[in-house]
Amino acid sequence: MSDYRIKKHPILDIEEKEEISFYWKGQEYKAQKDEMITSALFANGIRVFSYHQKDEAPLGIFCANGQCSQCMVVVNGTPVRGCMTPIEEGMRIEPLKGLPELPEDDEPISSQEIEELKYEVLIIGGGPAGLSAAIELGKAGVKTLIVDDKYKLGGKLVLQTHKFFGSVEDSYAGTRGYKIGEKLARQVEKYESIDIWLNTPAIGIYEDKKVGVLKNNSQYVLIEPEILLNSTGAREKSLVFPGNTLPGVYGAGAFQTLVNRDLVKAADKLFIVGGGNVGLIAGYHALQADINVVGLIEAMDEVGGYFVHRDKLKRMGVPIYTRHTIVSANGEDKVESVTVAEIDKDFNIIEDTEKTYECDTILIAVGLDSVNEFHNQALNFNMKSYVAGDAEEIAEASAAMFSGKIRGIEIANELGAIDKKIPVEWQEKMEMLKSPGGEEVEMENPRKREGIYPVFHCSQEIPCNPCISVCPQKGIYIDPDNMMKTPEFIENNYCIGCYRCVAVCPGLAVTLVDYREDNENPIITIAHEYGDDLKAGDTAVLTGKNGKEFGEFEVIDTVTLLHYRNTNLVQFKVPVDIAEDVAGVLVQEDREIIEPLDKYVEEIRDDEIVCRCERVTAGEIRKWIKRGINDINQIKAITRAGMGACGGKTCENIIVRLMRDEGIDQEHIVKDVQRPLFLDTRFKYFAGLKDGDEK
Repeated sequence: MSDYRIKKHPILDIEEKEEISFYWKGQEYKAQKDEMITSALFANGIRVFSYHQKDEAPLGIFCANGQCSQCMVVVNGTPVRGCMTPIEEGMRIEPLKGLPELPEDDEPISSQEIEELKYEVLIIGGGPAGLSAAIELGKAGVKTLIVDDKYKLGGKLVLQTHKFFGSVEDSYAGTRGYKIGEKLARQVEKYESIDIWLNTPAIGIYEDKKVGVLKNNSQYVLIEPEILLNSTGAREKSLVFPGNTLPGVYGAGAFQTLVNRDLVKAADKLFIVGGGNVGLIAGYHALQADINVVGLIEAMDEVGGYFVHRDKLKRMGVPIYTRHTIVSANGEDKVESVTVAEIDKDFNIIEDTEKTYECDTILIAVGLDSVNEFHNQALNFNMKSYVAGDAEEIAEASAAMFSGKIRGIEIANELGAIDKKIPVEWQEKMEMLKSPGGEEVEMENPRKREGIYPVFHCSQEIPCNPCISVCPQKGIYIDPDNMMKTPEFIENNYCIGCYRCVAVCPGLAVTLVDYREDNENPIITIAHEYGDDLKAGDTAVLTGKNGKEFGEFEVIDTVTLLHYRNTNLVQFKVPVDIAEDVAGVLVQEDREIIEPLDKYVEEIRDDEIVCRCERVTAGEIRKWIKRGINDINQIKAITRAGMGACGGKTCENIIVRLMRDEGIDQEHIVKDVQRPLFLDTRFKYFAGLKDGDEK
């Protein structure tokens, strides 16, 4: 029986959890109590959860966020979303084949009264923006309810094990994402005016200015807020290509949920599509979970994410291919390989450049869309509604925190709870934190090769400065008026070799070079976040900023600082001519996994799936667009595209793109009319029934 549990992780503690038994297709398996069904299945090597009613195509995990129905399974005779349903002792689970059957029992039930509550503010989404807003509202004593569909606060911060950028003072730079989430949650929980409902998705907004929520996933409650704050974050964009619905094709959010939240090894060989921060960081998380990263492709000339993330992957042994696109995912009932190709300046595939790589998982990281349906619907019904974080504009979590703080004060001011002016520097800082990476600058190190000092390998202008905050000598300088500038070492302030700048750097882009013992063979110190796998006497291949290999060297010592216990500082003695060029350690030493197969797989599928829920192809939709239809509602009625469990969240933007490709201007495209419900919900809850009620 397969076991895909992560037994050891360099950042996360592995807790002992109670083991229970469940049954899949009649066979007994083991799970951890309270984990989601999909995680239990993945941990046992099970990847196919259901078969589509249209063509019996196998379906696996896709969003792991309750937004689609690809993980639908049948539990004790009832269909449920596996990614949102905790597993229980003795649970009998079957794959869903086609449409679920209605229960035979049709006796009438007695409906119960729906509970209704009033709050000054309802915050939908307990991520960085929602929590930051709640802190400001808590300070003002505003009666606030936070609802979040997950089991703990923090949003996507819960999934982030890497250290964050920004500044130490304002956005916890140098602190790992999940730790930031815990800090924000603790601050919110101390305010008596704030109520928190976890495992509680918002499912609808109505014209009587009430919001329907499913409290604890078991009771329908109507909330009437004076003001609504939508801080629901973002969802991942989908991509259309042959094989895009095969089990094993999914987004970075699902991958990080399995790996970083549930400690399940989600893949053996991973291929990443998309070179933004999300894709680059997911590659790093994969390596930390002992998952091989076969490669990463990006359609543009350069990755869109921070170069320090790019460089980190390169020096650890992950190949990055720019000006490439995915041609197809290949396999029968699951992903077995991926075919990619080079593209020209017009994004057309260059003939005879196709290559196929063996992999079992294809991670799609091609951007994010704001989850703003609740805000838009609230405005349609003339509710007072604000929006913050990624739900307003896609940016880093550090920017979302500032966005939330600003919205919190604006709302408290509107309610008359305070009369406070928002600091101008908050808005300026938020805009800076939203900035994509700037230009790559030439890093010069014209110092004498003597003493000890840091070397900075972060040559791109990005909003980040924790290194200046931790230096006890104030020996590192970044323009105080522009955090985007790259750091410089002030020689007159004398480095004392405390290692803090090396340990705190989110991009692992600082090394320390010590010439004091031997000018010709200095000691270099490198940050290494792979646990204690390197010890004195071991050897490792050292690499440069862009992945250049310098050869194998012996570890002479390791250092761990109290406040950075998961960042191992590894020391090597190297020749002087490479000392300031060494930036990291080769982690992925098996070079065979990154080599293409001898022959690329030729795609034979007829068309590409646009609507995953209803399996509607691009050809079916394009046929009606060519006949003059520019209204997505009509496309929906004719083809069922957008009529599935996700409500068009995944396919609407792709349909818009198809219309643009056929020459329809954006302003002439009629978008889908949004209506409640925003989440598939059992009928019984609207009758006031709760889980456990017999009828």
